[in-house]
Amino acid sequence: MQPEARKTALAFHAKDDVPEVRREVFTYLSKQNFRFFAAVRNKSAVADYAVQRRERDGNYRYQPNELYDYMVRSLFKGLLHKDDAYIVYFSKRGAQNRTAALRTALEIARERFARRWGIHSNAVLSVVAQTPPQNGGLQAVDYFLWSLQRFYERREDRYLEFLWPQFSLVQDLDDKREHPYGCYYTQKKPLTEAALNDSLPGI
Repeated sequence: MQPEARKTALAFHAKDDVPEVRREVFTYLSKQNFRFFAAVRNKSAVADYAVQRRERDGNYRYQPNELYDYMVRSLFKGLLHKDDAYIVYFSKRGAQNRTAALRTALEIARERFARRWGIHSNAVLSVVAQTPPQNGGLQAVDYFLWSLQRFYERREDRYLEFLWPQFSLVQDLDDKREHPYGCYYTQKKPLTEAALNDSLPGI
């Protein structure tokens, strides 16, 4: 592999890797001691929200960072109170430096958790923005997220099933059939096609 060819020569990326490479990466990941957490949104629901918000406020313009920060708050809301310090690595998106905004999103998540449950934390929060070639963890996350995307968009479950033992939680924030905050899938309640038979397609 030549670096000038990019893709796998620089970093593993599930969408771009050839099947032979992808198989080896999935096999490797399945043998590691990971605990994976994810939050997902339905693309149609996000679009509906943006339209409704625009109808109420003519000045409103949807920004992808708005959704990204919301997902960060949702994902980390119950994960920042158990240790003395946390280093959170984000995948750098575009040229804009959003480290401060992402740290704010984490702090908001921690504050809301403290208000609701009375559990306070003074843990140091460090935010590092990197690209996947700089961080193997981001490459691993890409594979886990790709397996989720294939499942939601194509109902292709073989990749998700292969990695599912390492999934701790998937928050489907738009599946509100039972609860207004969405549906949580865990090892005791696996994310399967049968579990989504009434939910909207796609994320």
